[in-house]
Amino acid sequence: MRYKIVLLFIGIVLSICSCRSDFETVASTGDLEFSKDTIYLDTVFTNIGSSTYRLKVYNKSKNDITIPTIKLGKGLNSKYRLTVDGMQGTEGKIFNNVDLLAKDSLYIFIETTANIADATPTDFLYTDQIQFDSGENLQNIELVTLIQDAVFLYPKRFADGTTETLPVGNQDIDGFYLDENDPVNGNELQFTNDKPYVIYGYAAVPSNKTATFEAGTRVHFHANSGLIVANNASININGTLSTTDKLENEVIFEGDRLEPDFSNVPGQWGAIWFTDGSTNNTINHLTIKNATIGLLIQNNDGTTVFIKNTQIYNCSNYGILAQTAKINGENIAINNAGLASLACTYGGNYSFTHSTFNNNWNSSKQVAVLVSNYILGAVPEVKDLTAATFNNCIIYGSYSNEMSLTKKTGAAFEYQFNNCLIKFDNVSNQFTTNPDYQFNTDTTHYNAIILNKDPKFFNVSQNKFNIDQTSAAFAKGNSAYLIPLDITGNTRTLPPDLGAYQNKVFPK
Repeated sequence: MRYKIVLLFIGIVLSICSCRSDFETVASTGDLEFSKDTIYLDTVFTNIGSSTYRLKVYNKSKNDITIPTIKLGKGLNSKYRLTVDGMQGTEGKIFNNVDLLAKDSLYIFIETTANIADATPTDFLYTDQIQFDSGENLQNIELVTLIQDAVFLYPKRFADGTTETLPVGNQDIDGFYLDENDPVNGNELQFTNDKPYVIYGYAAVPSNKTATFEAGTRVHFHANSGLIVANNASININGTLSTTDKLENEVIFEGDRLEPDFSNVPGQWGAIWFTDGSTNNTINHLTIKNATIGLLIQNNDGTTVFIKNTQIYNCSNYGILAQTAKINGENIAINNAGLASLACTYGGNYSFTHSTFNNNWNSSKQVAVLVSNYILGAVPEVKDLTAATFNNCIIYGSYSNEMSLTKKTGAAFEYQFNNCLIKFDNVSNQFTTNPDYQFNTDTTHYNAIILNKDPKFFNVSQNKFNIDQTSAAFAKGNSAYLIPLDITGNTRTLPPDLGAYQNKVFPK
């Protein structure tokens, strides 16, 4: 008997469901309501598809209705594409007789792929409308997209379907060498500010060549892409001081997703990779955002990598990862990295002055600064750390201990911190007897250390590491290590503040 009741119930449900396709509708009367009256699809590069945007359409009447047409104003010639409640319509452009129940709603998803030639020449905007019905019942939703022209750099695709690769270590990766005589782009080793660049795969600077980036250059990297500086190759990044928040003279490396939702998403692209033997590299006024590793510097040939006035934010692994490298850094600001904002590992020689290393990554494994003389599993496993010197720096973050010094015997481990603010709470007292963390008594390695005091950064979440006169870092620097101008070009007073920023009145 129970079995018969269940079958009867299922039959009733199926009967009800099968009748829903027969509901009576009336024609739409132009009284639809919408979640937005204009859809801004943000900025896209020419011929590169946008993200998907959403519009919600409401029928707030008591009647089930039929919308005679939902279409794009430019019809089949439109560069926009629609999906209406899962339906594709005619090429994603025209939809006929769309039913919408009383007190119900439907979703429209919008995308575009447009060329710079499709945009208005004066403002580079491409526009259209979603039109609901026609005549007296016509309702419009505006569509607006800003299109940027760009120089696209990518691996060649061969006739057999394979893609150009680069040999890196024991593997091949998708990539290509930049060509100073490219038939389409001209000299690919000279990056200018005329147009932004979009790179697919790893673009490599060939041996004995130099890639130069002029002030104001913008480079956008696709997923799993980056820049490689090969053996005996060099890069010169020649950004200059900017006078507005647009950083008009800064060189900026970031991902190729231009929508605001992606502006602070880590790990969107790979790294700027200085491989074994790269030489004579200089970096000035560079901003790196949302990489996996901002700068990966491995065993450069003994010449110093000079890094000045540089900001690195939101890297999923490291802001700077150096391995047996030689770096001189001034006015550097790094924030938010999954493992370390700065990692000086496997030995090397490092000097950082007036720099701010912060890490607010939400993990107990993070640190702002990591220094070591070994790599597990490497042959040999240890290498000499001949110097790791930090002068007038701030090392801070959201974790209790934002500095890690790890060493193995068998190689030198030389370090020194002069006039630095360091966050190292040692909450569990596990480092109390560790000789490498005797901040107050070890005058060989530590001088004038400010321990666990709040630098009172202006806004960490917005990467604004300015301080004011209430900061513990105010006027605590040593003039012997003075860099006359801070990262923004402000003159440092005497005694200078710690970190990359000299104090000033900063509007909230």
